[in-house]
Amino acid sequence: MSHAGISKNFWEMFKETSLTFSFGLGGLFAGIMLASQLGIFNLSPWIITLYPIVISAKGVGSGLLSGRLSTGLHLGTIHPRFFGNTKNFYKLIEALIVLNLVTSVTICAISLVFGYLLWDITMADFPAMLAVVVATMALGLLLSFVTIKVSFISFERGLDPDVVVYPIMSTVADIFITICYIVVLNLFFIGTLGQWIVGLSCLLPVFLVFYILSKNLREVEFIKTLKESMATMLLVAFMVNVTGTLLLGISHFVVERLEIYTIYTALIGMIGNVGSVIGSTATTKLALGLLAPSYSSMRNHAKNIFSAWTASILMFIVLAVMSLSIYGMFSFSSFYTLISVVLVTNVLAVATITILTYSVSILTFKKGLDPDNFVIPVESSLADSVTSIAMLVALLLIM
Repeated sequence: MSHAGISKNFWEMFKETSLTFSFGLGGLFAGIMLASQLGIFNLSPWIITLYPIVISAKGVGSGLLSGRLSTGLHLGTIHPRFFGNTKNFYKLIEALIVLNLVTSVTICAISLVFGYLLWDITMADFPAMLAVVVATMALGLLLSFVTIKVSFISFERGLDPDVVVYPIMSTVADIFITICYIVVLNLFFIGTLGQWIVGLSCLLPVFLVFYILSKNLREVEFIKTLKESMATMLLVAFMVNVTGTLLLGISHFVVERLEIYTIYTALIGMIGNVGSVIGSTATTKLALGLLAPSYSSMRNHAKNIFSAWTASILMFIVLAVMSLSIYGMFSFSSFYTLISVVLVTNVLAVATITILTYSVSILTFKKGLDPDNFVIPVESSLADSVTSIAMLVALLLIM
């Protein structure tokens, strides 16, 4: 059992967190791609609303994976290697594949309800929505191997996987999922051939899931992971649709403000990173008996909370400067306006996500559930919605 990264002081945590959060600056690439594809995103309301949904939905899989890996590595129930690993490791991967497909179908079903009520879409749009989401999410599974490798490397080098893995991989995943979504959309809308290709690409995960289920129905750990994660998935499916609706509202508000579109993905990713660091370090401390499952113990987690928050403020400022510079819009007035928007967004979003994440950590632990099946998946989807609400409030107050 290793306690690497658990007993660091504030500045050590701040430096480590700032380093990992700096990878979040790469989220600008996802934002640039979004801004460059406004033409195809305007073809139908469901296209723009599904974008943050597929971005958020990856939190169910990548959050579950990174949280379980980091805790497992600390406890010794998972070894830092692909081959000859523990049974827990391989059952985790199989559960992830099943959850990925079930999540895709569930969020599309709930999206249809939201779409009918709020997005001006009909039942006729559902097959297209389902095909695009399932194909995009299936491609996104390829990143799981990278997440696993990053977890192993960080642990072997004495870094804390709770701090390092999710912040790095969430940004990589945002970029990769954005590319996958844009590719699938362009393929789907080129004509009948493209639609057939997307449709057939959805069959592979379906067959794979049936195979995994057929050989794991009596596996206790596998079933436990699925049951606990399914409950999380229902909340996530609802929340990501709230996020999609909020982005539709933001898009109507900012219209062609490219600097806002460009930082949107990076900002929601950064708040998710803050929540993941706070939540993942809390679940590990709870598992090791270093943190009591009560709200009063939050003061014993203060270094983790404020180091992550301080690092996020620094990154928000850098993101605002980079976004304005990319489009040659840098001036005192534009900087003042955008920096005001991002700082108000940060304060509102981080304060909210900190309380929510800590609450989920201690409540699931006290009920005898595995917090890693809940904390990061829930906080990542909540972070996207919370950040979108905070940004909308900031825009209404300042612009």
